[in-house]
Amino acid sequence: MTNLMDDELVRQQQQLASLIERHTPDAGTHSTAISSLKLIRSCGEALPVYSVYDPALCIVAQGSKLVMLGQESYYYNPASYLVASVNLPITGQIIDAAPEHPYLSLQLNFSTDQILDIIKQPHTDWNHAEGSGRGLLVSRTSPTLLEAVLRLVRLLDSERDIPILAPLIIREILYRILQDEQAGASVRQFAVAGSHAERIAKAIRLINRDFAKPLRIDELAAAVSMSPSSLHFHFKEVTAMSPLQYQKHVRLQEARRLLLLDIPGAANAGFQVGYESPSQFSREYVRMFGLPPLSDMKRLRETLAERSN
Repeated sequence: MTNLMDDELVRQQQQLASLIERHTPDAGTHSTAISSLKLIRSCGEALPVYSVYDPALCIVAQGSKLVMLGQESYYYNPASYLVASVNLPITGQIIDAAPEHPYLSLQLNFSTDQILDIIKQPHTDWNHAEGSGRGLLVSRTSPTLLEAVLRLVRLLDSERDIPILAPLIIREILYRILQDEQAGASVRQFAVAGSHAERIAKAIRLINRDFAKPLRIDELAAAVSMSPSSLHFHFKEVTAMSPLQYQKHVRLQEARRLLLLDIPGAANAGFQVGYESPSQFSREYVRMFGLPPLSDMKRLRETLAERSN
């Protein structure tokens, strides 16, 4: 039975890789006619990419990827999938890709409302733990999940069917994730009103909304109806970092984005994301990205120019 399941997974992975390759004529992240679905192709190992993940399912059809959350590493490949249940600042790096064997993957974003709509249905029996767990995890891919994912990607070949069928298939995909003992618990915790995880999700939204403003832990804790100590504990359980560390990651990633858009002056970008001291901004920028802002921009632009040639 196990061998048959493994054979089925390999067949599905090959089909998914073929579909993604056909719909990604060149390297990069490609939006699709399904608004929540993106397809990714890379023809070589690249520099780490810093971003804030929205809640999403990430599946690799070919190649592999390493994701860092704080000091934790998450590796996934075609035998596994990654799910982010809440907005998280991560570092991602493709570690297995080549022109003749490109990295091929997809990202399907979802919302807490979509999860809540499933778990509140009658005749379902979900366990609702009161604690809080990590908002990012890797779990083993199943044939039932991949089969639903394949049907979703195949809709890109018949776009007129997307408005009717895509929401139904996405609902099935999310249901399959919720059925996974490990991943399901991680995703469900943020949809349970009043749970520690749901309050942390609210705290994360508040930080992201006002990341350039000074962060006062007592005010943030009061806004989500938690004590400062409880907020700190559960925030770290979900994100692997403290609220202040989270804010720093978001600030620096936004500053890097502004610099890449040619916002004049590194110090100005630092000021826009909440840094009052240019030297502190530069120091923390180097600590995260490995180079001072202007040197980092030179490296990034050279890398982008090489890819476009």
